[in-house]
Amino acid sequence: MSTWSDTLGTVGVWRGFTQVDAAFASEIESLGYGALWLGYSPGADLEAVERMLDATERLHLATGVVNIWKADAAEVAASFHRIDAKHPGRFLLGIGSGHREATPERVRPLDATNRYLDVLDEHGVPTHRRVISALGPRMLRLAAERSAGTHPYLTIPAQSTQEREALGDGVLVAPEQTVVLDSDEERARESARTFLTRYLGMSNYTTTMRRGGFSEQDVEPPGSDRLTDAIVAQGDAAALAARIREHLDAGADHVSVQVVPARDDALPALRAIAAELRLA
Repeated sequence: MSTWSDTLGTVGVWRGFTQVDAAFASEIESLGYGALWLGYSPGADLEAVERMLDATERLHLATGVVNIWKADAAEVAASFHRIDAKHPGRFLLGIGSGHREATPERVRPLDATNRYLDVLDEHGVPTHRRVISALGPRMLRLAAERSAGTHPYLTIPAQSTQEREALGDGVLVAPEQTVVLDSDEERARESARTFLTRYLGMSNYTTTMRRGGFSEQDVEPPGSDRLTDAIVAQGDAAALAARIREHLDAGADHVSVQVVPARDDALPALRAIAAELRLA
């Protein structure tokens, strides 16, 4: 088992920062998940991170991710140090450059990410306590050189192998895996497609999907069955657990599970997955 798996555990939970509370964090800790990844661009104060750490004893918190265009780097660094002083070693700062379609100011993201990391360096945020949402080869190289590793979103196990080969041993590969717990195949695929369709209008994701072997027809909204089934795991707890194991077998250190539909209570699915994987 890698050092990162020792630190974060092999399986965590990915959830929007507005969709979690202290009870949720405490519950997933008791289920045996090693980390809670807070998505949907938490603000620079990182207040949600601190609240979740306050509510737990061992759980690690990570951001998945702080948007570099929307959160001032110096303020993020100050928040990191405030949190780390209170909860030493339990916070991993994830950053990312967002989407061109949602962020008009997003230009030359590689250069912008480098500048953001420069500010984090100036303010003493350690390299091994930050991670980049890296999808393309140049951003992956940057992640290996200037952070702990990568936290990719909407990728398949074969891409975990590619990321491991690109980054080498000892660098964190921590993909997100979306899941739908539903044994009704038609209904589960509809839930998966509803979730995935919005991302098919974002060029960074469709480019990554094509790198993963999907065709232009696959990524044309609303997405082919082949794409939908590959990106979003569907079925009973055994099927969802099998997909998580695929990522780990392919070279990932840690997999964060996102349960959809997001409006639903995620805990029943997370309990079932934890039991199947024997996390506790």
